[in-house]
Amino acid sequence: MEWITTEGGPLIAVPESVLGAWKGAEDLEDEDGDVDEEAGDYGRACAVDDYAGVIDVGGTPALVLGDDPAPTVYLPEHSLFVRRLAADSEEAALAALGQALERAEWEESADWDVPGPVVLFDSAYSAEDLGSTGSLRMDLAPGCYRVESAYVEPDDDTWLVLIRLAAAEGA
Repeated sequence: MEWITTEGGPLIAVPESVLGAWKGAEDLEDEDGDVDEEAGDYGRACAVDDYAGVIDVGGTPALVLGDDPAPTVYLPEHSLFVRRLAADSEEAALAALGQALERAEWEESADWDVPGPVVLFDSAYSAEDLGSTGSLRMDLAPGCYRVESAYVEPDDDTWLVLIRLAAAEGA
């Protein structure tokens, strides 16, 4: 089980079919040589201020995991991203998952139309730089997913954000 981390920005799940269109934080210098982090692809990802949101990448929706640069794992058996805001360890975060799922009060974040497999990675990196950062390929079935999120404290030492993918109604 691989946890994906970020250097401070949001994570993004980009469909493989348009992965090459993601430029991350490349070319964020303006004409004066100053870095403008609100520009480009990375700036669009950073503009998502909810736990999850959808942005366009190469004409296809991509899922941004926003709000906090937390270590994240995807559990396909639950169609669930687990983001560890606080826990003694990755193992402790996963051990609290059952209780977290019982306590979760789900909020709908977005609908996400997925054409097939996606790659999760730090949004600051371009697709060309994925060899130098952690990434996770996820075999999602094509279709429309309802993205739901919940902040949960299953115990005093564990704080998690859960992001669940469910089949959208009528899909």
